[in-house]
Amino acid sequence: MTKKKLLSLWLALFTAQVFGAERPNVIVIMTDDQGVGDFGFAGNQLIDTPNLDQLYKNGVHLEEFYVSPVCSPTRACLMTGRYNYRTRCIDTYLGRSMMDPAEITIAEVLGTAGYRTGIFGKWHLGDNYPMRAMDQGFDESLIHKGGGLAQPSEPRENGRRYTDPILFHNGEQVQTEGYCTDVYFDAAIDFVKKATADKDNFFVYLPTNAPHGPFHDVPQELYDYYKQKDFATITARKLKEGPQKAENDKLARIFAMITNVDQNIGRLVQTLKDLGQLDNTMVIYLNDNGPNSARYVNGHRGVKSNVLEGGIRSPLIVHWPAQLKPGNWSAQVGAHIDLLPTIAEACGVKLKKKHHVDGMSLLPALTNTDAKTVPRTLVIQSHRGNQPTLYHNFMIRRGDYKLVHPSGFGKERFDGEPQFELYDLGKDPGETRNLVEEQPKVVRQLKEAYEAWFEDVSSTRKNNYEPPRIVLGSSHDPIGVLTRQDWRNGTWAPKSNGYWLVNVESAGSYDIKLVYDAVDEDETVKVEFGKAVLESTSTSGSDAVVIERVQLVPGPQKVQATLQAGDVSRGPYQVIVTKAR
Repeated sequence: MTKKKLLSLWLALFTAQVFGAERPNVIVIMTDDQGVGDFGFAGNQLIDTPNLDQLYKNGVHLEEFYVSPVCSPTRACLMTGRYNYRTRCIDTYLGRSMMDPAEITIAEVLGTAGYRTGIFGKWHLGDNYPMRAMDQGFDESLIHKGGGLAQPSEPRENGRRYTDPILFHNGEQVQTEGYCTDVYFDAAIDFVKKATADKDNFFVYLPTNAPHGPFHDVPQELYDYYKQKDFATITARKLKEGPQKAENDKLARIFAMITNVDQNIGRLVQTLKDLGQLDNTMVIYLNDNGPNSARYVNGHRGVKSNVLEGGIRSPLIVHWPAQLKPGNWSAQVGAHIDLLPTIAEACGVKLKKKHHVDGMSLLPALTNTDAKTVPRTLVIQSHRGNQPTLYHNFMIRRGDYKLVHPSGFGKERFDGEPQFELYDLGKDPGETRNLVEEQPKVVRQLKEAYEAWFEDVSSTRKNNYEPPRIVLGSSHDPIGVLTRQDWRNGTWAPKSNGYWLVNVESAGSYDIKLVYDAVDEDETVKVEFGKAVLESTSTSGSDAVVIERVQLVPGPQKVQATLQAGDVSRGPYQVIVTKAR
């Protein structure tokens, strides 16, 4: 028996004695770009979500639960229980969706307490060591890279596939069979079966990339079912016949992916039932942000990327028959930062004194839904760029009052003076009546509270918004793949170029491979690696070039690669850096 297995066995025995043998298993399911109204239980009569409707009916839900308006910030908040501005993860790409490896995740908290931990789906907090899910507490990981399949973080040979996708199992590239969501749930079900057979408590994180776009590859049978429906009644816009057909087709594809997730949830729940694990498994369901198109949002306003309610509201369903009374709901205001402390308390795990979290445990509200709600202040802010901008695309909620500056996600800064809006969500959940002129005192108080929050989260650590560096040459990850997901000062456009911030852990000989689209002409190749300048040639029709046996020195360095033909230059699709053995 290995030392690691002995340690795991000792931890399991110790925590069973300390916390009791009936600690719950935990499964967190989070879909990507599904809106707060994309469920039967939310009153949407055009979508089929019978298994989630059943979890909603038989579990406890929060009426008012918040997430960030885009995905990586929500994932950082969920994983750490901290506002994402504390974690260096402030955007979704271009090197700003990487989370600082010093952050403590739910997986690390539960793993230390003897839980077996697994992630199946979308991580989106760093693709290279030391930021991968497998570096951040997960014993088992089956994930895609970056923000989704069909993005420049995927292996080029995947070809934008959702069906039979190339994924990464514990860091190794693998070819899978089946639709991506089915593959994730298959792996999660196998993980649960093995943990049950070994009598291990388990934590499963199932963040699907569905129903995130692109929408070209969806379950065909469900698409055929939905494309017969008329979605005009749930879209937020009145469109002419041609555009409406396109809108209907897009929604048919999105809803096909959502119902496929729902079917898989049904399979997972049945597996738990068959294993005798359903009663003492805490199944948690939420979305990562608002919907990825203008559609029904259950009486709210806004979509993905907005800080209006439709962009930041999510259902929170918690199904745990052994401890929660079915069919109840709580008026407690909650958020993504609350999941770590909630799960830790439910599992009997006490956080260390130095482990600062911003969230609070929702367990009292879930177990006693009639209890008085805890007053709190929540702030949500997200926008593009290298660091946060004061007042830009934020909201602060205290009680029923919400101060918001919906300046838009797409830019790093906004023009002119902030145009604040104030809403009383208790009376006006649709945010239709702006009270900013009527309630100047409330505006001032919330503005001051937001400014204090901004100062606090911005001073969490030295160089608070400096992006983490990718580590190359580590024994934990000898092959570093640099992609457009993580480069700086670039875009995803084909002719764009950018650079990467890396830290070479060990000196030695490395092979540097550039991968790119072939063109019908020769190009000069230049790689700037710290102070070293490497040159090569790409001949017409080539789609890769390797510069072998490059001697690299240790330490922080900047990497940039350029292909040039005449006056036209471009960056590569990926740069693969392999330490020679």
